[in-house]
Amino acid sequence: MTVLIGEVAQHAGISTRMLRHYDAIGLVSPSGRTSGGYRAYSPDDLRRLFQVESLRSLGLPLGDARSALDDPTFAPADLVDRLIASTQERVAREQELLARLREVRASEPAAWTDVLGLVALLRGLDQGQPAHRQQLLLTAPDVARVPAASLAEALLAEDDPNVAGALQWALGRHEDGAVHVLVAALDAPDRDVRQRAVRALVRVPTDEATAALTTTLHHPDEDVRGRAALGLGARGDASAVTELLRMVVRGDDDVAAAETLGALARRHRSADRLARAVGDELGRPGAPAAARERLTQALAELDGTAAGDLLTALTDDADPHVRRIATYCLSARTGLARRTRPERPTPR
Repeated sequence: MTVLIGEVAQHAGISTRMLRHYDAIGLVSPSGRTSGGYRAYSPDDLRRLFQVESLRSLGLPLGDARSALDDPTFAPADLVDRLIASTQERVAREQELLARLREVRASEPAAWTDVLGLVALLRGLDQGQPAHRQQLLLTAPDVARVPAASLAEALLAEDDPNVAGALQWALGRHEDGAVHVLVAALDAPDRDVRQRAVRALVRVPTDEATAALTTTLHHPDEDVRGRAALGLGARGDASAVTELLRMVVRGDDDVAAAETLGALARRHRSADRLARAVGDELGRPGAPAAARERLTQALAELDGTAAGDLLTALTDDADPHVRRIATYCLSARTGLARRTRPERPTPR
């Protein structure tokens, strides 16, 4: 016997959007088929779903729930430790909410509408049409009171770009509380979920987020690494240089990567060192012609003697496309230097 997603949502009290999110991240996926060919939940799927919901009700993050169910080496003691940690985090959030409620209680009676608005907002994030959710986020006065972790979970599950933008805006009003949720989602099987996670993480302006992005530079997904590198580069973090250079070689958002390299070079006065690194890539045996063209173009973003000398040498390169790009970049560089050079005073 199999059950369709709508029936599961109706009887289990789980929204269809959250069920689709579970499917997208590979946590609970319908494996059965109806006679009409529709995907449906088998008894084993439903059993796993209720196990996930039970663990989640205890405050366990979805990533830890996956480990508890899928990893045969996952010890019960480890699960208890994680539950203790997540419970402590939840208690801290509840204490924060309690403090706010006490503030409301001490104010004028009309302030209780703020409490009702917060409850309505939390419920509204998990239901309704996309336009309704977007309007709710942009107009609700209580959005800043929603826990950051709840906003992050909603953002990761949201496939409507407009609602996702509103959730990102709301999440940006918090300084912390969402990083652990976003970091866990970086390993989701679904590429879109990973992309939402790293983009949201880039916009969290905290040291914790910066540290997480630095670790993400070693992520197996090139797109995730690249987005993390651009985010770190925008913060002036030189640890992104190696990945930014790889992005230019691969052709992944290479223009933005080259511009970020230039900004980092100016900030850290490292233009000559970066130019030598570009030169090493240009001289690498077997380097694709397209990659060498992009690397030549990237030199235009670097000030300093080393970049100029390298461009001059490339005007005699064996590849005519590289020669043309180097000549153009060198002439543009010379013209800019002339326009920005201070004028000499006219002798009297």
